[in-house]
Amino acid sequence: MPLLVVGSIALDSVETPTEVRDNVLGGSAVYFSYAASYFSSVRLVGVVGEDWPSEHTELLKKRNIDTTGIQVIPGGETFRWRGKYEVNMNDRETLEVHLNVFEEFDPVLPEDYRLCEFLFLANGSPVVQMKVLDQLPGARLTVADTMDLWISTQHDELMKLLKRVDGLVLNDSEAKLLTDDENLVRAGHKVREMGPKFVVIKKGEHGAMFFSEHETYVMPAYPTPDVIDPTGAGDCFAGGMMGYLAECGNFEPKTLKEAMAYGTLAASFNVEDFSLERFKTIEREEIDHRMEEYRKMLSF
Repeated sequence: MPLLVVGSIALDSVETPTEVRDNVLGGSAVYFSYAASYFSSVRLVGVVGEDWPSEHTELLKKRNIDTTGIQVIPGGETFRWRGKYEVNMNDRETLEVHLNVFEEFDPVLPEDYRLCEFLFLANGSPVVQMKVLDQLPGARLTVADTMDLWISTQHDELMKLLKRVDGLVLNDSEAKLLTDDENLVRAGHKVREMGPKFVVIKKGEHGAMFFSEHETYVMPAYPTPDVIDPTGAGDCFAGGMMGYLAECGNFEPKTLKEAMAYGTLAASFNVEDFSLERFKTIEREEIDHRMEEYRKMLSF
């Protein structure tokens, strides 16, 4: 069934220890959408400026991503991010951020989008995320992402959001910041007690942790030797996870665990090249083949 995502669309400039790429396709909603498109049809809501290359929209359309919800602001400039990765490819420094049209992003969903039952609120202001929730009263599954900026600057609004969503996805440092607890197991349960039915903590090369009232488990990362660019890996993880849930049409415990695995594998492909370049070379069969290897890796 269709999956709706609302979030950032960007042009990124990325510097790694070996290479530099300028003005490549990026943004949380873009990475999410592309990864999710291997499992489900996706409806994307975001905003861009007049400088947005039309070929990027065509690329998304080819992956069964509905781009009707992309708003183009005349005379505006698209959100831009520039970052630099350290040698370990885990630590990165943000060199420049220009929110541009994304700063005033106030999404109004097309009427048919409001019928979507699966919603992912990609990284963005919790105020905007709640405005989106107001437009989908019939959603069966709502999951949000967040980041340290919102935890620090819009804490009260984020706490209100957490009481309204079914799931929250965040990374390890954000979980520690939100709960003021360095122990990830305690932090995960504390976040869940703030409102969501389940919480997923992303740990980069160390995989991800899942927390619900009755289950806690860890999914290791897929062992990928060729890490070229980690940008968007967390968004691809969320896209693979939510795409699989939408494909199955449920979020039972077994489905959630399988979705976590597919999210892990989507992220593993993403890091093997810049932007969406690696994804352009694969189809669903490659993901399923990697899933077979991943299952064997976890069996003993």
